[in-house]
Amino acid sequence: EVQLVESGGGLVQPGGSLTLSCAASGFAFSSYPMSWVRQAPGKGLEWVSNISSFGGRTTYADSVKGRFIISRDNTKDTLYLQMNSLKPEDTAVYYCAKFKRPQSPWLPLNPADVDFNSRGQGTQVTVSS
Repeated sequence: EVQLVESGGGLVQPGGSLTLSCAASGFAFSSYPMSWVRQAPGKGLEWVSNISSFGGRTTYADSVKGRFIISRDNTKDTLYLQMNSLKPEDTAVYYCAKFKRPQSPWLPLNPADVDFNSRGQGTQVTVSS
């Protein structure tokens, strides 16, 4: 059974930083690209970032490019999201999700391939003074 457990959220002031973690189990983590997605209050799911199976390639939504860094440790089956220069509009529940199928590390990282139904319970990030 696929299990994804997010942690690391909290309350942070604008301009601050936070690092999220996602512990994965129940599937071959190192074979799958992974993603972070978020859902702000009253809004739908928004894709944030993708990372290839070996971690060598990453993509970001324009809204977080240059501020967020996605990474992974395949020896620990763990995904990370380092969030810097946080803004109030980053307030949301953050989820990690796997791709729908394993993928070679050199193939394009298409947000349409994210399995949104695989996401965990999420971790709340609130950016406020």
